[in-house]
Amino acid sequence: MGNTDTGKFVLLPDHDPIFEDLPWSFPLGEWSIHSQNRVEVSRGLSRHPVEFVNLNGEIYAIKEMPPGLAEIEYHHLQAMAELRLPAVSAAGYAAIHFPEGERSILITHFLDKSLPYRSLFMRRSLTRYRDHLLDAMAGLLVQLHLSGIFWGDCSLSNTLFRRDAGALQAYLVDAETVERSPGPLMPTLRHHDLQIMGENISGDLADLYAQNLLMDGNPLDDTSDSIRIRYQNLWEEITRQVIISPDEKYHIQERIQAINSLGFSIGEVLIEPGEDGDKLSFQVVVTDRSFHRDQLLALTGVEAEEMQARSMMNEIQELKATLSHFNNRSTPLSLAAYKWLNDYYLPCLQGLQPLIDRGGIPAELYCQLLEHKWYLSEKARHDVGHQVAVEDYLQNIAPG
Repeated sequence: MGNTDTGKFVLLPDHDPIFEDLPWSFPLGEWSIHSQNRVEVSRGLSRHPVEFVNLNGEIYAIKEMPPGLAEIEYHHLQAMAELRLPAVSAAGYAAIHFPEGERSILITHFLDKSLPYRSLFMRRSLTRYRDHLLDAMAGLLVQLHLSGIFWGDCSLSNTLFRRDAGALQAYLVDAETVERSPGPLMPTLRHHDLQIMGENISGDLADLYAQNLLMDGNPLDDTSDSIRIRYQNLWEEITRQVIISPDEKYHIQERIQAINSLGFSIGEVLIEPGEDGDKLSFQVVVTDRSFHRDQLLALTGVEAEEMQARSMMNEIQELKATLSHFNNRSTPLSLAAYKWLNDYYLPCLQGLQPLIDRGGIPAELYCQLLEHKWYLSEKARHDVGHQVAVEDYLQNIAPG
């Protein structure tokens, strides 16, 4: 990128021309005056100056850092994207030469429909998500550690959350302290990351408490301990070895299905002979936490978060069983998925269009509808059907 009026330079790898018009001549702290593209979004705390800009309808986060750090974090985020880990997506980095010295700039895509932790602890309407936050943080750390990622600065401030079928999905935001290694992390590094997490989360909540922003009933002391326990339980379930006899290989499929139910995909299954020669010890090697999301996308083209996709795939599996019973022959999953898409999902979204027009997320709304349909069916003691659920949801549940 070229020389500006004040002799400063901006360098971006394969940069998008839309970034050239930003006011690079000024520090980020002055962009509120000099940038017409600047926008206000819900945000967490950051140790570095951060601004958000709207360029051609897409929002980007711009973070100003000491020299060289932006390039390092950019490559960390690129590597995590290749591993399909839940993290913000890098768009580029810059080196800017100010008279007082060089600063680096990291540009990332804003994570749309996300919530900072402060919203979850400060807003009563989001109270029901706080327990899910603990699960989401534990799941994120397990994913990172399985992929050889040492975060080094795990905190609520460095994490964003998306609502996912009544639960939450956690996304890494700040990767400047990340270290990468091949294979799952050693126990010492995992323990160290959990220690850092505990100290940082205690600090995050203490900050809210000091500002009288922490709602009653939110414990300061046991939040990080609860995340650590959930992490340990999830880690042990995913990585444990199982001993089976050679004639019990069906247990392998059971184990795979159990891992899939947690949302993790299977990379490979390692089988080793047992010590006594007549048993097999096997351990699954898991990949990303997107099994149901990938399955739903491949079958229907519908994009969703993992828990949303799991809920929808369960409905497709139920439809498959119903069709097989009705036709007295096995129904391919692809055929059930096609019928589900055209007979259930798309018509329901058409009915929910007023909520989508107001910013509702289609996949999340559909999952909320399924929950409401179940409630109505339990009350009526029979399946009320999707259309009745849509009408009742719009009339009695949907926000005005």
